Amino acid sequence: MQRTETSNLFLIEVRNSSLEPRRCQGACVVDDVRAAEYLLRNKREGRIIMREKDDNDQSLRKHLLQVLRGGSAHLSFDDLVNSFPADLCNRQIEGLPYTAWQVLEHMRIAQWDILEFSRDADHIEPEFPKGYWPEPDELGTPALWQKTVDEFRKDLHEMEALVEDAATDLYARIPHGAGQTILREALLVADHNAYHLGVLAVMARIVKAGS
Repeated sequence: MQRTETSNLFLIEVRNSSLEPRRCQGACVVDDVRAAEYLLRNKREGRIIMREKDDNDQSLRKHLLQVLRGGSAHLSFDDLVNSFPADLCNRQIEGLPYTAWQVLEHMRIAQWDILEFSRDADHIEPEFPKGYWPEPDELGTPALWQKTVDEFRKDLHEMEALVEDAATDLYARIPHGAGQTILREALLVADHNAYHLGVLAVMARIVKAGS
C-alpha cells in the first residue's frame, strides 16, 4: 500500500474502497476533519483507519527548541554571558551608541514583549523603538547585568515551555494578532536573539582587549 505523506492533520488509509469526492487506492490524505468525516460516512467496502499525524509536529517542536536554545550554528546565551566580564558591561565602545548591558537589556525587553504577545490578549507592547531599549544614560552595572540575565533566562524558558506544550497550536493565528502564529513568534525570538548574541560576542572581544 502506498502512502502519501503531508503535513495535514489526518491521514485516511483506504483498503479496497471507492470513495467520493475522489477515488483513491492506498492512502488518502485529507485537509481537515470535515473531509475525513465525509469519507467515513461514505465508505463502501473495506475499512478506513483515521489517526492523528503527530510525528511531524513533535519534530518541529524539537527543532524549534534547538534554535531557541542556540548552540548549533552559533553560541548559546549561557555561553555568552558566562564568558562576558560583567564588570565591563558598562564600557562604552567608540563608534557604538550602546553598551553591552544596554544590548542585553534590549534583548530581554524584545523577548519579553514577544512572549507576552503570544499568550496575553491584554498585553500592551512598548513604544517602538524607544520602549525596547533602556535610557541612553543608563549604562549598566554588574548587578543590572545579572538581573537582566536572570529575567532573560526566565522568559526564554517560558517561551520554550509554550512551544513544547502539545496543547499549543503552532500554526493557529493568535486571536488578538494580525495573522501571527506561535511558530512565527518563536522563530522571531530565536532570530532576534541570535543576531544580538553576535553583536555581544564582538563587543566582548573589544572590551576584553581594551581592559
